[in-house]
Amino acid sequence: MGGAAVYLWVAIGGALGSMARYALGNAMAMALGAQFPWGTLLINVLGSFVISFFGVLTGMNPAMAARFPLPFEARVFVTVGLCGGFTTFSAFSLQTVELARNGNPGRAALYVAASAALCITACALGYASAAALNASRQG
Repeated sequence: MGGAAVYLWVAIGGALGSMARYALGNAMAMALGAQFPWGTLLINVLGSFVISFFGVLTGMNPAMAARFPLPFEARVFVTVGLCGGFTTFSAFSLQTVELARNGNPGRAALYVAASAALCITACALGYASAAALNASRQG
């Protein structure tokens, strides 16, 4: 799907998402300290919500009517580019291993559990919120 322009939109979205991740991660570390990766956790929760909310609202799932259908290029700009650059699952994995290797297995386990529970919940909320908005358009 799409041509070379799609890759440019993904790259632009990825750059913007990465800059936002860096800024928010730093802001959280400055506000709450660096003893626990709060910034990465917040980033992954927000990204999980945004990717599902935006996807459902704009027509990523052809089986659902979209309230604001967008072209493929716009959808991949946000979902693959922005969200892909913004969310940090690889950073999450590394931070989990570092917590465990640095003698904090309890914190590592808490981080894994909180990340999974909160991100899946945020994704479900984004999906349900957008589906409700889509349904209100039809009724």
